[in-house]
Amino acid sequence: MAKKIVGEVVPPYISEHELSRIANGAHFSPHSILGVHPYEGGWVIRTLKPLAKSVFAELAAGKKVELHHAYHGVWQAWVDSKDVPDYRIVAEFEGVNSPIEWRTDDPYRHLPTIGELDLHLISEGRHEDIWNVLGSHVRGIPGALGESKGVSFSVWAPNAQAVRVVADFNHWNGVAHAMRAMGSSGVWEIFIPGVNVGTKYKYEILTKAGHWITKIDPMARQTEVPPATASIVTESNYKWKDSKWIKARAQSDALKAPLSIYELHAGSWRKDLNYRQLADELIPYVLEMGFTHVEFMPLAEHPFAPSWGYQVTGYFAPTSRLGHPDDLRYLIDKLHEAGIGVILDWVPAHFPKDEWALARYDGEPLYEHADPRRGEHPDWGTYIFDFGRNEVRNFLVANALYWIEEFHIDGLRVDAVASMLYLDYSREGDNWLPNVFGGRENLDAIKFMQEVNATAYKRNPGIMMIAEESTSWGGVSAPTDGGGLGFGFKWNMGWMNDTLKYIEKDPMYRRYHHGELTFSMLYAYDEKFVLPISHDEVVHGKGSLVAKMPGDRWQQLANTRAYLAYMWSHPGKKLLFMGSEFGQLSEWNQERGLDWWILEQPTHQGLKSLVANLNRIYQETPALWQRDHEQGGFQWVDGGDAFRNMLTFIRYDDAGEPLACVINFSGNPHHDVRLGLPRGGQWDEILNTDAVEFGGSGVGNFGSVTATDEGTHGQPNSAIVQVPPLGAVWFKPAKAAKATKAKKA
Repeated sequence: MAKKIVGEVVPPYISEHELSRIANGAHFSPHSILGVHPYEGGWVIRTLKPLAKSVFAELAAGKKVELHHAYHGVWQAWVDSKDVPDYRIVAEFEGVNSPIEWRTDDPYRHLPTIGELDLHLISEGRHEDIWNVLGSHVRGIPGALGESKGVSFSVWAPNAQAVRVVADFNHWNGVAHAMRAMGSSGVWEIFIPGVNVGTKYKYEILTKAGHWITKIDPMARQTEVPPATASIVTESNYKWKDSKWIKARAQSDALKAPLSIYELHAGSWRKDLNYRQLADELIPYVLEMGFTHVEFMPLAEHPFAPSWGYQVTGYFAPTSRLGHPDDLRYLIDKLHEAGIGVILDWVPAHFPKDEWALARYDGEPLYEHADPRRGEHPDWGTYIFDFGRNEVRNFLVANALYWIEEFHIDGLRVDAVASMLYLDYSREGDNWLPNVFGGRENLDAIKFMQEVNATAYKRNPGIMMIAEESTSWGGVSAPTDGGGLGFGFKWNMGWMNDTLKYIEKDPMYRRYHHGELTFSMLYAYDEKFVLPISHDEVVHGKGSLVAKMPGDRWQQLANTRAYLAYMWSHPGKKLLFMGSEFGQLSEWNQERGLDWWILEQPTHQGLKSLVANLNRIYQETPALWQRDHEQGGFQWVDGGDAFRNMLTFIRYDDAGEPLACVINFSGNPHHDVRLGLPRGGQWDEILNTDAVEFGGSGVGNFGSVTATDEGTHGQPNSAIVQVPPLGAVWFKPAKAAKATKAKKA
């Protein structure tokens, strides 16, 4: 029989050592002592209320039970009740003039808010929507005394001895809010009543070495505006209006559709715009320019602005620099409403070493590989994810799904894929660790990429996964069931490097480098390619696109027009970085933004007008995109005309309708050129980059040419055409051209 004092059952004995850990917020299982526990036919209530003068448990029907002080702020009492009592704690503290009474719900009376299945899936690395489980979540828990509203916190920190929540509501002292370890899963959890949306918080972690460290929540969905670093409790109230877009997306085939991407840095496209203001200004501009998609450089939270978002600390939190997460949802929703797709840069290859973020998260290597030969990037000074660890792989796969499903992103451009594929990437000598077969391939990273791609496509039909991969790795855009990585597209870095090397040369020397223009067609169908002129090509001393061109300003702009026409007519989808469409002269600088003032000059307005026309004709002409990835969609007329710095070729659509393209990269016009064509009759000149309206000299064909039955270059017909200097002309059979115009009307 239990002993009684003054008619009450004495609670069971707990050692001073255990109570000391409770009192100091350092217990790994505080819920096993605090809260409510069955004992002797009733219930023992314990709570931690340091500095209190008296403490009561307020039960149903107005009943109160006095708690007795046990040890250093721990109070307890036995309650005679058959059912689990719902209660609130009423504590009295010494005030300046009079006692202060404080009524609170007890976080330690609540059951875990994370289930056994969730924990199992996390440990297995198969919890695809982990963001709904870990992190902070606003909840309401019913009870006899009414609903208990608050926030559940959960975090993965398997090497920790103890974890507690520190926040503005507890004055950044987490002693009274220690979390419980959820078995061997490494997950820690607590539900704290009374906490609201907008609360700033972090986690204090007791390491194996016995040190307390303070960390952000890796699963936080909102953060403070940098340089402040706290995580913020948030919930979305946004009501999406893009159901038609999502439904149509699921039925689409990006491989056989026009894809013209406008890449931009959201913070510097126009300075000082937030997400909602971007919607007002960006959407009309993209519609005017005719791009099908925008691609945002990383929007996940990052502490160092000049990293452009590629040093991520908050993988689940859109940067607060530009507004609330729901403001980003609004921007994406409005883009969809306007018929514009959204691609987001995603950075799973590495993360920074900031001590308050993911690095050595629980005092030990956790998200990063423990061996620096695999876990540290020598060039970037960052950590590399441990792709072989289930929970880390789960974190990244779920993060990709989070952006696609919670923010309706239409595609992810995956950064630095090559750095993940190769164990010796940027490593010299023996400073790398081979795989189990002695090779240089990162087998864990390969498995991760296959998993994230297969999962993303399975759960979200119609989306795009795009690899920024700069090597000759085979099968980047091949299906995973055949051993490929499973990406939908790969950036064609070879085309970009070769053509930029060519175009930077003076026209008088280009004939000796003609192969740099044509080499891409030898491998154009090895992968599903995107042709990228991205931010990487206009920074770090590389100069802007226009500035790369030789000659005076007129020649530079003419070169740019011809180059972009070549790009738009070459097999592969298109990507152009902001500013290149109107001839930004200086390198992009995220602190300064774009030189919009230059559009006061007619020649730069001309370039902008050309790009808009390129996109318009591109979308109206299936030959330019319908068979991008089929050899039958492209045919050389003359790819070897190095002496004249000229390329001539034909693109075909599914119906066999042709588009003839002539590109002249020499500084002088070529008159009376005989162009081989597959059909006779009238061919309309649907594009001339040398048109006066684009800032050109006006050399052209007066709107059309006539093809006769005199064949050349393997074609049954031909026409005499005038080719402008540093210019491109496109021709379409008159019947097809008229049909396109009629359809548009």
